[in-house]
Amino acid sequence: MSDTAADPRLLRAPPKKGIRLSWADEKLRGIVWQVLVVGVVVSILWWLVSNTSHNLEVRRIATGWGFLSREAGLPIGEHVIDYNPTNTYARALLVGVLNTLKVAVIGILLATVFGTLIGIARLSKNWLLSRIAATYIEVIRDLPLLLQLLFWYAILQGLPAPRQSLNPVTGVFLSNRGLKLPWIQWQDAHSFALLGLVAGIVATIFYARAARAKQMADGQPRKVWPLALGLILGLPLLIWAGLGAPFAGDIPALRGFNFQGGLTITPEYFALLLGLVMYTAAFIAEIVRAGIQSVARGQWEAAEALGLQRGRIMRLIVLPQALRVIIPPMTSQYLNLTKNSSLAVAIGYQDIVSISNTTLNQTGQAIEGIAIIMAVYLSISLSISLFMNWYNARIALVER
Repeated sequence: MSDTAADPRLLRAPPKKGIRLSWADEKLRGIVWQVLVVGVVVSILWWLVSNTSHNLEVRRIATGWGFLSREAGLPIGEHVIDYNPTNTYARALLVGVLNTLKVAVIGILLATVFGTLIGIARLSKNWLLSRIAATYIEVIRDLPLLLQLLFWYAILQGLPAPRQSLNPVTGVFLSNRGLKLPWIQWQDAHSFALLGLVAGIVATIFYARAARAKQMADGQPRKVWPLALGLILGLPLLIWAGLGAPFAGDIPALRGFNFQGGLTITPEYFALLLGLVMYTAAFIAEIVRAGIQSVARGQWEAAEALGLQRGRIMRLIVLPQALRVIIPPMTSQYLNLTKNSSLAVAIGYQDIVSISNTTLNQTGQAIEGIAIIMAVYLSISLSISLFMNWYNARIALVER
């Protein structure tokens, strides 16, 4: 008998080829659970949509976006673009979006500057300055934001009437009607000059980056300031002069019971901006302090050994390295400031939340009104996150 016949393992039939499904397969279990989760989510969404549609039909509530083209009849005291109550709901909501952006953008800029200064002050070797900064941070962070907004609004409402307004500087008046500042008679030529200024700044940044790259390649320094002066200062002035923009000042003056002319900052906007900036700056200050302290002490000592002053060390060496720690949590504070601006309704500032609430009360389009508010804040928040993530990636350390 041969060895092949003697070995029973060799007499077995070969295994059948094919796919064997077993619950022990981790990949199979993952696919099944994902299908189940997606099915549950879709079922819940379908139930919500069908239930909402049924309830709206039973109560005879109309849905759709046709109301946007109807006359609003809604007075808005503060608006960036031209508006009157005879305009449509769509334009009224656009005014609300722009009012929200006016608070968010200016608030982010001011809170960043103010919070950075407070964070640096807390690390100061001056004991009094450090204690004042620490006290400010602890007190402001522990008070609810809504309470602070109501406090500042009450303070501004308690100011004297326009006839007895405070006049700290010529042309500047502070009263219970708001802050009046000198301005210019704005025309289209001024808008084009402003666009020229922005374009000049952007072009200067790109040129400075290219000049720095060439210097790293051939070691030859290149002057940036002559071109920067021409782009940032000369280009806007050239546009201004070419379009014939007047340089006539618009100085506020008391006419009857109120001021006429100049730039007006309403008490509602002033209180909202002041409260948001001071509240957010306290958190930003702690983020900046932590970022600065994350830089190794040896960086300070090496720079001091080279004879650099403390201010230049902070600006040129420490802060650029600290940004890698500061930027991620700073993004969260920017988002918080934007979302906290929805508290404007408590002090009468007409942002997108206030105008949407009034719109849905007048039209009954509750779902559409809430959807507009959600879409606006989601768009702003995603834009901030995308920009900050891009900037964070730009300054990240890259291992070579």
